[in-house]
Amino acid sequence: MALAWPVMLENAMQTLVQYVDTAMVGVLGAQASAAVGLTGSVTWLVNGIFLAVGVGALAVISRALGAKDAKTARETAAQTVFIVAVAGVAMCALTLLAAPVLPGWLNADREIYDDAAAYFGIICVPMLFRAASMVFGSVLRAAGDTRTPMLANLAMNGFNVVMNFLLIYPTRELDVLGFSFTMPGAGLGVSGAAIATALSYVLGGVLIAVAMWKNPAVSPRGALRFSGAAMKSCLRVAVPVALARLTTSAGHVVFASLVATLGTVSLAAHSIALTAEEAFYIPVFGINAAAATLTGNALGEKDARKLDIVGRGTIIITLVLMSVTGGLLFAFAPQVMNLFTPDFRVAEQGMTVLRLVALSEPVFGIAIGVEGMLQGAGDTMVPFAITTATMWLVRIAGTVLVLRVLHLGLTAVWACMVAENTVRGVLYLWRYLRGRWKPPEMRAVKAAS
Repeated sequence: MALAWPVMLENAMQTLVQYVDTAMVGVLGAQASAAVGLTGSVTWLVNGIFLAVGVGALAVISRALGAKDAKTARETAAQTVFIVAVAGVAMCALTLLAAPVLPGWLNADREIYDDAAAYFGIICVPMLFRAASMVFGSVLRAAGDTRTPMLANLAMNGFNVVMNFLLIYPTRELDVLGFSFTMPGAGLGVSGAAIATALSYVLGGVLIAVAMWKNPAVSPRGALRFSGAAMKSCLRVAVPVALARLTTSAGHVVFASLVATLGTVSLAAHSIALTAEEAFYIPVFGINAAAATLTGNALGEKDARKLDIVGRGTIIITLVLMSVTGGLLFAFAPQVMNLFTPDFRVAEQGMTVLRLVALSEPVFGIAIGVEGMLQGAGDTMVPFAITTATMWLVRIAGTVLVLRVLHLGLTAVWACMVAENTVRGVLYLWRYLRGRWKPPEMRAVKAAS
């Protein structure tokens, strides 16, 4: 929990800012909400590559530190600098080329096409800084420092909210506690939200990079040279994770394009509900990060009992936390949707699908928690197969069936998503319980009751 709570707070702040972003843009209407939400699945795809590199670095560094191998830890951290530089520049170029045509690929209505293309293009300009924030943040967490990424994200997200306030709306008269004054504003609408997000990426990337450089356990200072062995170890874990994220994110892109065929109102409800749902995953993502670090440490220490205790604790805590958050989401779904949109049609559809997905929160939470353990252990190939199969065979195939054959609506689409969440959670739990992800010499050891 000491490792998890800063990650929880960091995710809470990120989600709060997404809430504020969504609410601020939602004031502009359903079209603006749909334009911002349309390319979210592609943003996840891009982020997935950098998150995968972070997972690879975390697995190698946490195990090295558990084994008291400081040299390997710093060499691996140094390799992430090279990866961030090359991948950040390459992804920036690719996404900027794709931005003008992306809304068409996603079946966007003409009324939101230009805003969606502009939003995606602007937030992809600072790709190098976005990559640094995600990858170097994972390096710090591998060293047991979860507070610094949390503080950097607090600054980044607070800055984003302020810039949103100044850039989205035009100059207007405000009345606060009886005092009236003129608030300057750029009046840029959706583009203003994108610029605010882009500037916050720059701030976050700089803060995290400086923090990693100063961290004594993982600073690349003095070790900033290419190491084939360290790079190979990192990529051996990262590549399957990247492939999993690419295939699932590609599934999200297809999923979003299918939802877009339902029209602007359904797309807005879908986008807002996805944002709203994220708040209720906050606890388990903290557990995911802590489990990954502690699993790597236990393997480095060759402590089988500690490894088993971490596994049991992860599952029990995840079940409790996600049962609570799932219940809250179900109970307060109407109030959550009303935070983001004044459009009754959007809110009504969003409330229905949020209550549906709330039922699957505990079992999907298991998938997230167990995934952290497996990533910390460097076991990424089987999870890649599970994630890919559930995304395409359950969610996408099911969505095509309910939309193209049965001609149903957004609720049926989210039922396919719930089915995928459930199947994935069960399969991840099966993988954990079989124990094949552990080194052979550690499989037979059980923790004391």
